[in-house]
Amino acid sequence: MRFRGQTLTTLLLACAITSALWLGGRSVARVSAIAQETYENIEAFTNVLALVQKTYVDEVTTGQLIEGAITGMLAALDPHSAYLPPQLYDELQVDTRGSFGGLGIEITMRDNILTVVSPIEDTPAQRAGIMPGDQIVKIEDEYTKDMPLLEAVKRMRGPEGTSITISVRREGLPSILDVKLVREIVRIKSVRKQLLEPGYGYLRVAQFQERTANDLQRYLDDLEEESGKKLSGLVLDLRNNPGGLLTQAVRVSDLFLDSGMVVYTDGRLENQQHKYYARKNGSRTDFPMIVLVNSGSASASEIVAGALQDHKRALVLGTQTFGKGSVQTILPLEENSAIRLTTARYYTPNGRSIQATGITPDIIMEFVAPIPNDEDDDTKASRAIREENLPRHFEQQQTPQKKPDDKSSEDSTDAVLKRQVDVERDPQLRRALELLKSWNVFKTVVASSNTPD
Repeated sequence: MRFRGQTLTTLLLACAITSALWLGGRSVARVSAIAQETYENIEAFTNVLALVQKTYVDEVTTGQLIEGAITGMLAALDPHSAYLPPQLYDELQVDTRGSFGGLGIEITMRDNILTVVSPIEDTPAQRAGIMPGDQIVKIEDEYTKDMPLLEAVKRMRGPEGTSITISVRREGLPSILDVKLVREIVRIKSVRKQLLEPGYGYLRVAQFQERTANDLQRYLDDLEEESGKKLSGLVLDLRNNPGGLLTQAVRVSDLFLDSGMVVYTDGRLENQQHKYYARKNGSRTDFPMIVLVNSGSASASEIVAGALQDHKRALVLGTQTFGKGSVQTILPLEENSAIRLTTARYYTPNGRSIQATGITPDIIMEFVAPIPNDEDDDTKASRAIREENLPRHFEQQQTPQKKPDDKSSEDSTDAVLKRQVDVERDPQLRRALELLKSWNVFKTVVASSNTPD
């Protein structure tokens, strides 16, 4: 990305002209004050730019300094806004295609330290024992403190078959762990299915990608064919699902709702204010559902859980979700660079903002995956990372008043495709299945308790 001196000069001239305009009246005076403040800040910036270029120990170009300034400006806003130079912009675009060379770790920044949200299942990171909450303090020989998030992603991705060593600090362990991993082509299988018992299905969504809703619809049909009858209940597993495409979250919710709002977004600009609704065509509302969530369930997965919960279409079981309720828009710049900017917040059908708080399950049930013998459940649970732990995270805003017209990847091996969930080793899944099997009894008890004497 090139930053030309002419562009900066033009900007300064425009600011100077704006600050000189005086049309009279109180409202115009207020605009003039804002323009003057902007001009003074830009003047301070250009003074620093000139001083650095003149006195810094090494010669630096204007382009380098302005690119660094843009990077810092966006990083100061919130954990999710960032400048994307061409290579990182390309890296970002592979996420929704579901295939890339790397380690398979979903990461974030916590207190300026690179921290694991969750490893992606059946990837080098998961097989090496990387856990949620692990702090990545070094990548090869370079410390990660204050390293931009996207720069860390860039360093960990690479050609298939190449090795990399990351150094991990884990709460409860006295020393740093050096973990050597070999990069693979990470093909994220968005949806997995399993028939738990005749009539009771299980669908696991690992990430919301371009084909997620289509795969989910196809697998629902497959489960009924395997069962030999219509489903009597379904478990939708969104644990450790970091999110993905908003459009796919809406389509997945629509599969299980026949009407009403799925989610709405609210931002400063009119084009950031959207409402998404469910349609009756193709909806599957003929069986009860349990949605499993945990602290690694974020963004798009929280949209689905919140929509199904608000419409009372499903019970949500697990632990508090991550709490990422903001919308990022990719705004392309010249020469294939872009900025990723937070432009709106999203809200559940009942007007709940999940930003920094997350979705509270109907049934709260703690669970951690099988752990080493030398680590207890409390230690693992204490590593859970949520949006509210991130620096500069958005606080909840008062829910905007709804308008009167509101209506309520393929895996690489056959072994992975055949992988089965173990109900006995998963207490949350076991509890969900028990609830589904007793659903008719449960509904009868609830109905009778609401009947007047």
